[in-house]
Formats: sequence, C-alpha cells, structure tokens
Amino acid sequence: MQTRRLGKGNLEVSALGLGCMGMSYSYGPPKDKQEMIKLLRGAVDRGVTFFDTAEVYGPFINEELVGEALEPLRDRVVIATKFGFDIRENSDPRGMTGAPAANSQPDHIRKVVEQSLKRLRTDVIDLFYQHRVDPAVPIEDVAGTVKELIQQGKVKHFGMSEAAARTIRRAHAVQPVTALQSEYSLWWRPLEAEIIPTLEELGIGLVPYSPLGRGFLTGKIDPNAAFDSSDFRSRLPRFAPEAMKANLAFVELLKRIAAAKDATPAQIALAWVLAQKPWIVPIPGTTKLNRLDENLGAVDVKLTADDLGEIDAAASKLTVQGERYPEALAKMVEA
Repeated sequence: MQTRRLGKGNLEVSALGLGCMGMSYSYGPPKDKQEMIKLLRGAVDRGVTFFDTAEVYGPFINEELVGEALEPLRDRVVIATKFGFDIRENSDPRGMTGAPAANSQPDHIRKVVEQSLKRLRTDVIDLFYQHRVDPAVPIEDVAGTVKELIQQGKVKHFGMSEAAARTIRRAHAVQPVTALQSEYSLWWRPLEAEIIPTLEELGIGLVPYSPLGRGFLTGKIDPNAAFDSSDFRSRLPRFAPEAMKANLAFVELLKRIAAAKDATPAQIALAWVLAQKPWIVPIPGTTKLNRLDENLGAVDVKLTADDLGEIDAAASKLTVQGERYPEALAKMVEA
C-alpha cells in the first residue's frame, strides 16, 4: 500500500483510509460486530493504516468497535475521531431524529477526549477533528483547547471538518491544523474554489469523506430503490428517485472510463480523487471485504493527464440534482 503525508503535519498514512461510520450508523442497523472486527483487521492486513470514527457514530458504539478491533494492532494504525456535538437523548447530529446540537465548549472537548480515549482503548488520539464548527464558540478557543491536549500527550494532531477557509486560517494560527475532512468527490467539488487552495497554501491535508458519493458513484445503487428509514440516504434530497435518475449521468461517465482502464466505476471515482493532489487521502467506507478490496485497487489505477482532462470536460457539462443534505443539517456546514 502506498502512503501519503497529510500536509505539513508529519502524519503519514495509507493512501486510502477506511471510514468506519457505516459499520455502526447511518446506513441501516449496526452490522454484526464480529464481522466488522474481522473487516477492520483485514484492512490492516491489506496495508490500510488510517481509520476514521467519531463519538456520534452510534453514538459511541463505533468508537468502541474500532477500539476493540484495533487494540492488538495499535502500533500499526492511525486513528482519527471527532468532537463537537452535545449528544443527548433524542438528539441526533446526523439529522436522523431530533435537532442537531453543536458543542465545542473547551470543557466539553476535554470531557470528550477522555471518553474517546477509553472507548478507543488507547492513550493517545492520533487525529482529533472538530466535527462541525460551533458558531457559539470562537474557533481560537477550540484550537487552543486542542493545543493543550496535544501538549498533555492526549492528542497528536488537530483536524477540522466542513469548515470555511477563513475559519481554518484562524484556527491554524493558534494550533496548526493537520487535516481538513470534508465531502469531496466527482459530484461534489465546491472545495476546489477556495478550500483546496487554502489548504495547499497552509500545508494542510484533505481527507475526503463520501468519495464514492455515499455509494452512488459505484453504479451499484438502483435509482428506483427505496432506502430503509434507518438509512441516512432516505432523507437526502440527492437520493430522491428523480434526482438519482438524473445523476446517473455521472455513473455513466465513470463506467465509460472504467471500461477503458479495466477497472470499476468505484475505482475510477477514487483514482480521480487521489489524482487531484498528493496530500489528499480519501476514506471510503464499506462493510464488505470484497468492496474493501475493490476500493484498495484504486491505488493502482493510473489516470493520465488526458484521462483527467476527459473526465473534467465531461463532468463540467453535468449538473448534480438534489442538495447533499436536508435543510436542518445543511445549516451545520460552514459556507
């Protein structure tokens, strides 16, 4: 497995990481624990060293799963988790139920890190993200609190998620930001206007979540299919039947390139993200070993400048139908 360095933070990880959320949360009921432990350890065997979780995934059970699975392999892996939500009964930060509640108060961050360390069965968190910017707390206070945790040896690196360029700059001035995690894929590219240039200037890595468009870009989703109510996508405008039918044009584009490269649409989608910058590390999620193998195969797919030009030219003529989040959750993403 090839490795990449996330910005100037001296954090070296596998070129593809593994997003663990779907094993416990958002995409239907939690999956079988032992099967997921097997998958996580199988990923390490295949060279994956970068694993992404958060306290809200479950909540809590995804961190517990990752902690149990990776405890025997802790010296071989980098674990990223997140803070920033006030997790209460009937309050779901993903908008599944209740209203989202941000909380990045310094005392809350200190409390969360202790709880996450226990669930992850580790004495240090490699990368600690602010999950969403909290408008009630100055970002300087957030960065300063994480700086204290780094000085105390409880955290190694500071990350942010779905933050605006101006906020990233303010945080970075207090405590260098190692990585920004945000959605980025062939069908979600607003980061290219301001965020990616800012990251490049400051030496911050990018960790794209949903690089496969929450599964849509794999070509495996039937646009006529109805998602179960426990599947987060059932609430996303982009996954309404009519929107999915319109967005099939992106899948057809990937299929065309994949046929010429003896690859799959998923591999082309991931290879495209990898080709954008050497400091980008996507974290596609999966709950199946064969899909993990397919995703990892993207590292070996080489897209030439002509390939990338063809993809960009074709994609520029397409318009994504449907918002990526429902209104309540969209408000938690900094513009």
